[in-house]
Amino acid sequence: MRAIEVSGLSKSHQGFPAVRDVSFEVAEGTVFALLGRNGAGKTTTVEVLAGFQRAGSGTVRVLGLDPWSDRAALRQRVGIMLQEAGFFPELTVAQTVGIWRDFTAAPRPRDEALELAGLEDRSGTRVRQLSGGEKRRLDLALALLGRPDVLFLDEPTTGMDPEARSRTWEVVRDLAGQGTTVLLTTHYLEEAQRLASALAVMDQGEIVASGGMAETLAARRGRVAFRMPAEVRPADLPLAVTLEGDLAVCRAEDPDLAAQTLLSWAAARGVRLAGLEVRTATLEDLFLDLSRSAR
Repeated sequence: MRAIEVSGLSKSHQGFPAVRDVSFEVAEGTVFALLGRNGAGKTTTVEVLAGFQRAGSGTVRVLGLDPWSDRAALRQRVGIMLQEAGFFPELTVAQTVGIWRDFTAAPRPRDEALELAGLEDRSGTRVRQLSGGEKRRLDLALALLGRPDVLFLDEPTTGMDPEARSRTWEVVRDLAGQGTTVLLTTHYLEEAQRLASALAVMDQGEIVASGGMAETLAARRGRVAFRMPAEVRPADLPLAVTLEGDLAVCRAEDPDLAAQTLLSWAAARGVRLAGLEVRTATLEDLFLDLSRSAR
């Protein structure tokens, strides 16, 4: 079943096309990463899906409903964590969650929401005293209060320390495992790669790559890198490389085979390829390839 369906979505702001003919689907109980540089159109897309903006054209459905015309019906089934949220700075964390609970149907217990967000030891702290990362965790607690069927996370771990980020990842995985559909935007590519099973990459309002995470990355070239021996020229090597400082980098569809070819060549000549690193394609490689293609 599809929890989110977007077909031909376009949206302009003051004549500027922020989103252009965007289409994608998100299966129930999965984590979907919507990625791209600043200004790519991600936040506008999420705000249309969340019912904060009306689609200019195209069709958008969340849980089978139009997020603009069916806002009231969707409100109790969707959790939203946008990049910026307004808090009352003099209220404590516990008071803030308590107020939000009053506007939420069948909310989680306050302490459960705080524990999910890792804020149980900050319940008595005033919001103005929280760090940026702690405010993001408070955003998360509020987004989870209603036990949403669909959860929108827009840059959820910005400002978090590594421990808090890892804890948030665990929460997202657990939610998806329990059937919650999560649409995630993030600039942390490792975060997207670890959490999402599918993705779409936006650039200048359009989708330029999409598909299953594993399948999309498997179709990209992997990377073999090593420190270039002083006595060797790039032309001497059996495979084409590019130099990145003192590193020689070979990109190949089969990086393991490329590494074997290089090592066999080096062994036959008594050359050592120091610092040899072999890895399959990552989201970073995908973004670099897309950037090169756009030039």
